[in-house]
Amino acid sequence: MSLRELATALARKEVTVTAHVEQVLSALDGLAGTPWENLVPARRDDAALAEAALLDTEIAADRWRSPLHGVAVAVKDNIDVAGMPTRCGSAALADAPPAERDADIVARLREAGAIVVAKSHLHEFAYGCTGEENADGPAANPHDPSRITGGSSSGSAALVARKAVPLAVGTDTGCSVRTPGALCGVVGLMPGAASLPTRGAFPLSTTLDHIGLLTGDVVDAGLAWGAIPGVARTPWPVAGMRVGRLRGAAFETHDPVIGDAVDRACTALTEAGAEVVDVELPHAEELSAAYPVIVGSEAYETHTDPRGGLPAGAIDRYTPGVAGRVRAQADRPAVEYLRALRSVRRMRDEALHTLRHDHGLSGLVCATTPIRATPVGQDTTTRADGRAGLSVRSELLRMCIPFSMLGVPAVSVPAPDAPGLPAGIQLAGLGVPPGGERIPGTHPAEAIALGLGLAAGG
Repeated sequence: MSLRELATALARKEVTVTAHVEQVLSALDGLAGTPWENLVPARRDDAALAEAALLDTEIAADRWRSPLHGVAVAVKDNIDVAGMPTRCGSAALADAPPAERDADIVARLREAGAIVVAKSHLHEFAYGCTGEENADGPAANPHDPSRITGGSSSGSAALVARKAVPLAVGTDTGCSVRTPGALCGVVGLMPGAASLPTRGAFPLSTTLDHIGLLTGDVVDAGLAWGAIPGVARTPWPVAGMRVGRLRGAAFETHDPVIGDAVDRACTALTEAGAEVVDVELPHAEELSAAYPVIVGSEAYETHTDPRGGLPAGAIDRYTPGVAGRVRAQADRPAVEYLRALRSVRRMRDEALHTLRHDHGLSGLVCATTPIRATPVGQDTTTRADGRAGLSVRSELLRMCIPFSMLGVPAVSVPAPDAPGLPAGIQLAGLGVPPGGERIPGTHPAEAIALGLGLAAGG
C-alpha cells in the first residue's frame, strides 16, 4: 500500500492506525534470518503501539492531523529519537545512552501524526556513500542482496524499497538520500539548504548537511513533504518550465540503460509541457573539488574535538574506511578550508545567476548516478566503454555533489521500466517558476513537480 493509499484508508477509517503499525512491525520481524536483518538496529514496538492507540482515538473523534496521521516511519540512526540511543552505525557508540529529546525533524513528524517505529542502518557516521561500512555489516540491496544499497541512508532506502515502511527519514550531505534512492529504486528527496532543520542529527558537515525523505514514488514524496509543519508548499506547474539537461564531463554516463533513461525522462518532461534544453553547469568541476575539502575539514573537527561528545579513543573503534577518511584530514591547513568556503560562495552565486537569468531555467535534469548498484566489497568499477579502475565511491557522488554545493532542492526518481537493476533520474529546482520572479529560499515543490511531470509523461 502506498503512502497516499494508506493516508486515505486511515482518514476514511477503513483501517486503524494500530492495525497499520502492527503490520509494519510484522514486516520488520520478517527481516530476521534474511540478508536484510541488519537494516533495523533498534525498534520501539511498545511505544509505537501506544502512540497508535492514541492516534486512533483522535481519528475516532474526527481529529485528523495530516496525511501522515498514524503513518509508521523509520528514522536514520544518526538522528535523535527521544528514548532511543543514536549509535550512528558505529561500535564506538554501542553504549550510547537514549536521546533525551527528539531531533527537530522527528518532532515535526510527530506533530503531523507520524509514528517512529524503528531506527535504520546507515554508512557509519554518514561518512560514505555505499552503505557498506557499519558495525553490523553492509546493507544489502533489496533487488540483489549481493550488491550495495548506496549510502549513507542505506537502511532508510532499503526499508522503503522492501515496503516495510511507507516513509523513511535520512540525511544528505553529498548524495546520501539520492544515491540509495536511485540504487534501491525509490524516491530520495533532498529538500534544499535550510528547508528542514538539522538540529538533533549527528553532523558530518555543518555546512552541507540536509535532512531528506525517502518514499516509494514521487507522489508520496509530495504528500509527505506537504504534511510536514513549517515547510514551503508552493504549487509548481510543470507546463511552461524551461529545464536544463546537464551536459559535460561531470554528467556523462556510459551505462546505456541510464543514458536511455535520461533521454526518456527528457521526452516525458517535454510531453508534460516543459521545454528541455542542453546546458552545462558553470564551475561543476571546481564545486566538486571543494566538496571533500569542506566535508573532510568539518568531519575531522567533529570527530576529534574532545567537547563533541564522542567517547575518548572513539576513532579506534570506527570501521577502517571511515577512520581512515577522518585521519586523512589531520594535515589539511585551515586556510585551505576557509578558501574553499569562500570560493564556493562565489561559484554558487555565479552558477545560479547563469542558470536562472542567462538561460532562464526553472529546473535541471540528469542521472542520479552514472552506475547502478555494484557488488558489495568492490571498490572500483569498469565503464561500459571499457575504462576500468574508476572509484565506485567517486562515481556514486559525481552527479549529486553539484546540487549539494549549489544548495538547491533535488529529488532522485526511479527510472521507469529500466531493465535489470534500478537507475535514478535526478531533478533539481532553481527557485524560478515559469514566467515568474525567483522565489527566495529553496522550494522542493519544484523538484517534486518535475518528478511528477516525469511520471505523468512517462
